[in-house]
Amino acid sequence: MNKGTLIGVAVALAVLLYGTVMVFEAFDRNSNSASDTIRPFVITMGPVWALALAASIVLLRRRSP
Repeated sequence: MNKGTLIGVAVALAVLLYGTVMVFEAFDRNSNSASDTIRPFVITMGPVWALALAASIVLLRRRSP
């Protein structure tokens, strides 16, 4: 496994985590109930996290010689 790839994936996931918190705060800013916040947040960030995790798995997979 390449050390640079591992560091890059770790930095990308840290940025994604920060972005996730910012998106949650944006949805929560004008909501009146928990369902007004959680449902759109999950619909928005679920696919983003799924794609990020899939890309991380592909990048960190050991390649056969």
